[in-house]
Amino acid sequence: MGKPSGFLEFTRELPSKRDPHERIHDYKEIDKTVSPDHTKKQAARCMDCGIPFCHNGCPLGNNIPEFNDAVYQGNWKLAYDILISTNNFPEFTGRICPAPCEASCVLGINKPAVAIEFIEKSIIEKAFEDGYVKPFIPTARTGKKVAVVGSGPAGLAAASQLNSAGHLVTVFERADEIGGLLRYGIPDFKLEKKVVERRVRLMAVEGVIFITNANVGVTIPVQQLREEFDAIVLSGGSTVPRDLPIPGRNLKGVEFAMDFLTQQNRRVSSKTVTEKEIIAKDKHVVVIGGGDTGSDCVGTSNRHEAASVTQIEILSKPPKDRTESMPWPNWPMILRTSTSHEEGCERQWSIVTKEFIGNEKGEVKGLKIVEVEWKKAEPGKPPSFTEVAGTERTLPCDLALLAMGFLHPQHQGLLDQLGVEYDERGNVKCQRYQTSVENIFSAGDMRRGQSLVVWAITEGREAARAVDEFLNGQSTLEAKETGMLSLV
Repeated sequence: MGKPSGFLEFTRELPSKRDPHERIHDYKEIDKTVSPDHTKKQAARCMDCGIPFCHNGCPLGNNIPEFNDAVYQGNWKLAYDILISTNNFPEFTGRICPAPCEASCVLGINKPAVAIEFIEKSIIEKAFEDGYVKPFIPTARTGKKVAVVGSGPAGLAAASQLNSAGHLVTVFERADEIGGLLRYGIPDFKLEKKVVERRVRLMAVEGVIFITNANVGVTIPVQQLREEFDAIVLSGGSTVPRDLPIPGRNLKGVEFAMDFLTQQNRRVSSKTVTEKEIIAKDKHVVVIGGGDTGSDCVGTSNRHEAASVTQIEILSKPPKDRTESMPWPNWPMILRTSTSHEEGCERQWSIVTKEFIGNEKGEVKGLKIVEVEWKKAEPGKPPSFTEVAGTERTLPCDLALLAMGFLHPQHQGLLDQLGVEYDERGNVKCQRYQTSVENIFSAGDMRRGQSLVVWAITEGREAARAVDEFLNGQSTLEAKETGMLSLV
C-alpha cells in the first residue's frame, strides 16, 4: 500500500516531457528520465483503500498495491517479480496503455489517481537495468508443437505463456519484423522499437521460434501448419479499416491512417517504403477520427512539418470531468489531450464529412463538412444526430487520413481456408478462445474486435491457458477472471 500517509504528503507527478518545439524534430520517446526516488514517492501515494478497485480496472489483474509497496520499500526485485507474474510485457503497457487501472483507483475519487502506469514502466526498466530480467527456459518440453499466427501483443503473450509451459512454439508474422501493431502501428515517439526488439530477443533465447515474411494462407499453405502443429493460435489482429464511402473518396491524398503510420515507422527504422509514399510536409492535413490512431497521425504529421493539422470527430466534445452518467470506478469518457495534440492541432467535434473535393489533377484539395447535433437516445435505440443548418463549410485539405477504427480481421486467405466461423461482427467466433475448428484457437483483436494493448496481452495469456488444457488435459498457467468491461 506504500506509505500510509503518502497520499496526503505527495501529489501526482509524472515525468516531465521534452519541449514540444524540440521533440517534433525527432521520433524519440518524449518522457524525460527520473530518479528512483521520484518513483518511490509516487508509489507511496498508494493508500490502504481496503478494496483495491484497480485490480478490477486492469484487464490483466495486476497486483498493483503489492508492487507499489515493494517500490516504496526500495525492493525493486520483488516489485518486478510481482509485476511479471500477471503481465508479460510491462514495458509495453507502461508506455501505451490508457491505464484503466488509474480510472478505478480509489484515491481518484477526490484526488489525482496513483501514477500506476508510470510506476509500472519504472519497475520494468529498473529490472532490465539491474539484471533482474532473465530468460525463462523450461526445464522440460512436452513435445507438443504450437503455431502462433500474428506477432502483435496477443500473439507474443500467447507464445510466451505456451513456451513457459514447455510447448514448442513457432510464431509466424507476415511482415518483415516481429511485433505487429507494436512494430509498425505505433509511432516511435510513443514506443521506440528497441523496446520491442529487446523483448523479442529475450523470447528467442527462451526458445520461441520467430518466422517473418510468412503470410500464412498466401506464401505458406494453411495445410502445412495443420500437419506440422498440434494446435494453432490465430492472433492476427483486426486489420480491415473502416472506410468512408462518400463522393471524392478515390481522390489522390485520401489515405488510411495505418498506411501512413506504417510507412513512417519503416522510415524511422531505415527501411525502404515500396508503396506510394504518403508525406504530410507542407500540406493541410485533416485527420478523420478522434481516437488514438488519429492522435498518432497528428504527431507524425507535425514531425513531417505539415502546413496545418486538423482532427475532426463525429461525436460531441466529451466533458473534462466525470458526469453522473459515468461514475467512479467506471471508465470515464472524458476529454483526453495527448502529447501529439499538445504539439499543435485544431480539434473539432460533432463534425460529419460530406465530400472530398479535388482539383483537375485528381488530388484532394478540400473537405466539405457540416456540424451535427446529437439527440438523446431513446430506450432500445442507438443515438442519432441531425445536421445543423447553415454550418456546412469546406476545410483546406491536401491529405486526408482515415482513422475511424477497424471492422474485423481479414477473412480472405488464412481464416477462410481454415474454415473457422465468424461472429455477427465478422470476428473469429470462439467458445473460451477455441474456434469452431477443434485444435484452432484465437486471441486479441481477431477474436474480440479492436481493443487495447492490455486487453490483447490478457487475451493471449488466456488463450494460452486454453491451448495448454487442450493439449495436456489441464494447465498450470495462471487463470485470470475479470469483470472489466470491454474498452473498444
